Amino acid sequence: MTDPAPAVEAANAGFYRAFEALDLAAMDRVWAHGAYVKCVHPGWPLLVGWDAVRASWEQIFASTAEMRFTVADVRVASVGNLAWVTCTENILSEVRGRVGVTTVLATNVFERVDGRWRLVHHHASHVLAASP
Repeated sequence: MTDPAPAVEAANAGFYRAFEALDLAAMDRVWAHGAYVKCVHPGWPLLVGWDAVRASWEQIFASTAEMRFTVADVRVASVGNLAWVTCTENILSEVRGRVGVTTVLATNVFERVDGRWRLVHHHASHVLAASP
């Protein structure tokens, strides 16, 4: 069986390209559209179902002028039709006229559907302290 890691890494990179481009149509193509998808943005409550997740991206994109990622420490694991990526998001953003730099730890869970890896869960949390 072929190692799914390169395809999962490509799907993960596609998620960040859609995010950087503030492109809702591209985000639509990255995600699965089921009631079971979930998302946790830093400081937000758990969003459940594609409609809620999509609305969050729409809200984020509407208030964001620029978003640039340097994604580091990308680690991929998979079992069957599920794969997950952990990574560090180093983010430069301009939101509502304020420029900020932040580091976020993220876990992105993908499901292989019809041979394509689709995002089903994104969880991002701010890094508040250095590792011990």
